[in-house]
Formats: sequence, structure tokens, C-alpha cells
Amino acid sequence: MADHRKIGEVILDLQGISLAFGGVKALTNISFNVKEHEIRAIIGPNGAGKSSMLNVINGVYRPQQGEITYRGQHRRGMNTYAAARSGIARTFQNIALFKGMSVLDNIMTGRNLKMHSNFLLQALYWGPAQKEEIAHREKVEEIIDFLEIQHIRKVPVGRLSYGLQKRVELGRALAAEPEILLLDEPMAGMNVEEKQDMSRFILDVNDQLGATIVLIEHDMGVVMDISDRVVVLDYGKKIGDGTPAEVLANQEVINAYLGGEAGVSGGKPPADGTTRPYQGEAPRTSKIGD
Repeated sequence: MADHRKIGEVILDLQGISLAFGGVKALTNISFNVKEHEIRAIIGPNGAGKSSMLNVINGVYRPQQGEITYRGQHRRGMNTYAAARSGIARTFQNIALFKGMSVLDNIMTGRNLKMHSNFLLQALYWGPAQKEEIAHREKVEEIIDFLEIQHIRKVPVGRLSYGLQKRVELGRALAAEPEILLLDEPMAGMNVEEKQDMSRFILDVNDQLGATIVLIEHDMGVVMDISDRVVVLDYGKKIGDGTPAEVLANQEVINAYLGGEAGVSGGKPPADGTTRPYQGEAPRTSKIGD
């Protein structure tokens, strides 16, 4: 990463986060922090608990143990509404767009929390509701220009390529004007050119819009190129944390990806009974870029 950006103080701190579903341990005593304006990557083999961690941050899951501190406010767990209101937005591993709606209307849904007119005024499209609608549409048009999707602004998203749908989903998250943007595998299923475009947009969001980014990504080349710091999970536990160079030199991380006592593909789980939670992901592979 270029170092012209000014990385700020810690704005999100997670300490001792543990999450279980019945007898299945998804996360065990995970601690790390996120600094303002940085790009913080979370990596690990399939089923390591990465998406579960994002779900804890934005309130989808409530951990049984641990504490989250966001901008000085301590809490046991988030809830989704409070997270969104406090400036945390996200994209999802599986695209969650309204396929029959246009690109513009899909991004417009991201402005929901910014709308203050009551339902009746919005239905009548009158008075302050009309002015508010115009202002929100102007903001959405700015996002469309930023993401270079002007040519498809009126196209139903169901007719778009996978890569463009991912870009629209990013636009919807940006419509909420987030302080922290959570990206769950934003480049999954993309070709090389699409990954290059998405990487550029993520860097621009961080640099030009000032958003702090927490990113899950399997492409190690992308992670090492755009991240400021990386935290590594395996079997729901943290096994590495530091700069990309430090993580690449970490023997425990190498074992988890390439095979070794700590993480041979197809080997036995840890002796404490921790198992990989099912998250709808593919089986673990031995290739570091998967």
C-alpha cells in the first residue's frame, strides 16, 4: 500500500470475541482492532470464521463472550439497526440485490436511513418529501458516476453480469455514506479484469471518500496489494495479525494455507474440539489463493 494516506487512531476494537452455535465454535477468543482510514483484511481458509466475524461487527450475530468498542462506546454486541445508524455498512458474500429493479433504484435503497419524511408525504411525493427525494437521487447519481456505471443506470440488475452486480452492491453500501465499510469477498467469482476494477474502486473509496474498510478476500495477491494490515483466522481462532509482509512470513499462517502440523488440508481439527462452522462455503483447499 502507498503510505500517502494518514492512518488514524483505533475506531473499532474487538476483544475476546467468542461465538458458538450449539456445540460448534465459530469464533474463539478473537481480538483485533481497526484504525481509521485503513484497509484491514481478514483472511483464512474456507470455514475459518471470517464471515461470522463480519456478522458480529454489524450485529447479525451476538457473541456469547467478548466486547466491541466502536468510537469509544463499549457494548457486548451490536444490533443491525444501531450498526447501520452509527455508520457501518456492508456487502455480502452472496449478492443480495433486487433483481427486478434498476441499478439506480437498487442504490437508492441504500439511502433509506437518510430519509426523514413520513410515509404519507413520501407516498404523495409532496412538499419536503419531494425535495428530499431529489437530494437523495442526486447523491445516488454521484455514486453511479464514481463507480462508472452511468450506461446501465436504468437497467434491471438481473440482466447484468456478475461483476457489474457486485459493483452495484458496492454502490448501495456507499449510498449509506459509511464510516466503516465491510466487504465480504467483493471479488469472488470475478475474472482478472473485473478484480482490477474492483480493487481500484476499493482504493478510491478508501482514499477519496475516506471510508475505513474491513475486507474479506481469498485472492492473496489482492490482499497483499491493497491492505494496510491483515488478521488471519483458522478454525475460528486468530493465528496471525500484522502487515502483509509480517503475515506472509508467519509460519503458522503458512501451515494453515499450505499444509503443516497446524493446518494440513483434510487433517484433524484442534484437540480442544473446535470445528469449522458450516457457512455455505466450499470445502477447504490447499491453494493459498483460494
